[in-house]
Amino acid sequence: MAEQRDRVSAVPRRAGHVAALDFGATSGRVIVGEVGADVLRMQQFARFANEPVRVAGRLHWNVLSLWQGALDGLAAAGRHAGALLSVAADTWGVDYGILRSGRMLSTPVHYRDERTAGAVERVERRMPAAEQYARAGTQILPINTIYQFAVDADEGGFEAADGALLMPDLFSYWLSGERVAERTMASTTGLMNARTGNWDDALVAASAAPSGLLPQIVAPGTRIGALRADVAEAVGLGAGVHVLAVGAHDTASAVVATPMPTDGAAYISCGTWGLVGIERAAPVLTEEARRAGFTNESGVDGRYLFMRNAMGLWMLSESIRSWTAAGIRAELPDLLRAAAELADGTSIVDVDDPRFAVPGNMPERVAEWCRERGLAVPQSPAETVRCIVESLAAAFADATRDAARLAGAALTQINIVGGGSQNELLCQRIADRSGLAVYAGPVEATALGNTLVQARAVGLVDGELDDLRALVHRAHAPRRYDPR
Repeated sequence: MAEQRDRVSAVPRRAGHVAALDFGATSGRVIVGEVGADVLRMQQFARFANEPVRVAGRLHWNVLSLWQGALDGLAAAGRHAGALLSVAADTWGVDYGILRSGRMLSTPVHYRDERTAGAVERVERRMPAAEQYARAGTQILPINTIYQFAVDADEGGFEAADGALLMPDLFSYWLSGERVAERTMASTTGLMNARTGNWDDALVAASAAPSGLLPQIVAPGTRIGALRADVAEAVGLGAGVHVLAVGAHDTASAVVATPMPTDGAAYISCGTWGLVGIERAAPVLTEEARRAGFTNESGVDGRYLFMRNAMGLWMLSESIRSWTAAGIRAELPDLLRAAAELADGTSIVDVDDPRFAVPGNMPERVAEWCRERGLAVPQSPAETVRCIVESLAAAFADATRDAARLAGAALTQINIVGGGSQNELLCQRIADRSGLAVYAGPVEATALGNTLVQARAVGLVDGELDDLRALVHRAHAPRRYDPR
């Protein structure tokens, strides 16, 4: 298999349809994009919950339920959207399935499972953190694939394996029968060399996983193969549907569809996580960047995403879940309106404290954090929401300043996409705390970026990233928030 497969050859068309399988940490969607030179329309054909399952004390992804949701959505798309030219999957980062002879040996483990608590230290005994960063450029986080590999290696999880596929590559394999590793996703693992864009043998050895588990890395826009005949028959699609690689890490796809200028902009892709950074032509692999908690991930068209993985809307969604479970009426739009009416001066918590990263009673954890430091404790759901929003805004503003300083860039604006772009209070407070104009939207940036890379690969549009972003701006003009 060539490292870079040929792009799909196609005569330029007026417009056509492609399907994005967009799997997020809380839900999955099947979205069909109609794309042409001046056309960018999206239609959702399925939305299904992504609910992890705890078995014997370990948290797993319910990937078979996600797969069935994707098939049902593709079937609906085939019935109502007309002919599809291609399909591609994107997901969250770092997680993977272990295979033998094409079948999963175990259900993929959720990155929020606590199994990797001691794995970072074990790997660092084999390769110091500074050397890991100099090779991979990846922020040292226990969730990273390299540390999950270390746990599976210790537990014998690879003994019968002949391969491992990262989450979007697993879905692409089920669609096409071909095993690949898409580059933007591979860059989340801590196992890929940031300079070469290929697997780093020394990093794989440091994880203690067997060599040869991971397939060859391919670039976004690569044709992986044709839709398997049995899948095409199951969803009612005809022959000739291409399975493509896109920016398979959802952040990479989201950045593609962020309508920002080439220079001077920071981006925030805000969903369950908040990914805050700037786009660069080369990775930033300095020791200062490592100590500041920044990561370098591959983007589309050879770009590098220099960013910090920060807390996102998870704290709000977990708070809503906790209040609802306790019988407290909690609707986020109402709470945000009430929070916006509160006076400034709420306590600020460190949203990157590990206690906030795992499921549980989030409002009590926020209160506990404040009590430990003698800060004012939020007394109502609205006060808790305001505390969380202010804390996220402070973290995002700090991260944009740090990214610009470490990369030697000057910023004139911040673009926020994803679910956080709908949170007016958050957007305004980011503008206030950063002193920069904030441009919010589009909400569905990940699916849009997935769709646009497909559309370019099959000949519906052409051009560079700036051209794709200009199309997004025309179809989904962002809303501007100025500092107060």
